[in-house]
Amino acid sequence: MSSKSNRAGNPTGKPRRKDTTLDLNTARQMLPLVRSIVSDIVVSRTALHRLAPEQARLDRQRHDLVWQERQRRYQVRDEITAAESSIVTAVTELDTLGLSLVDDAAGVIDFPTKINGRTAAFTWRLGEDRLGHWHYADEEQRRPIPADWDAPAVTPTRFRGQP
Repeated sequence: MSSKSNRAGNPTGKPRRKDTTLDLNTARQMLPLVRSIVSDIVVSRTALHRLAPEQARLDRQRHDLVWQERQRRYQVRDEITAAESSIVTAVTELDTLGLSLVDDAAGVIDFPTKINGRTAAFTWRLGEDRLGHWHYADEEQRRPIPADWDAPAVTPTRFRGQP
């Protein structure tokens, strides 16, 4: 019998997130999907902020509620559970894509990349038409993406007889 432990290499049981590095074109192609996911997060977060005070009031008064208010209390609880579940699902989708949710209230997303050999991210905020900013990983300042980054990469032309 082996004396080796039967532990998994990843004791948390969560799938390991691979490091993703995206180029600008790929990040921009992902934007319609990301916009939809982030919209779901912001809508769900707004619903939670709207429902939380009502839930707190109904919970405080739970012993004195008439049937319709009790019914509303259960409905609010179900709506909160659905909104929380929606947020978890959406954040998982972003994580699967290799993206980071920076601010769930404002809908800010980072698309990981490398710039000048340093870890960086293209950054987008819900409501912006296009992916137009970036920042290094160790700073928060959003810098505009230079126009020359949009130019397609030029591949050298091969001449006859060259490999």
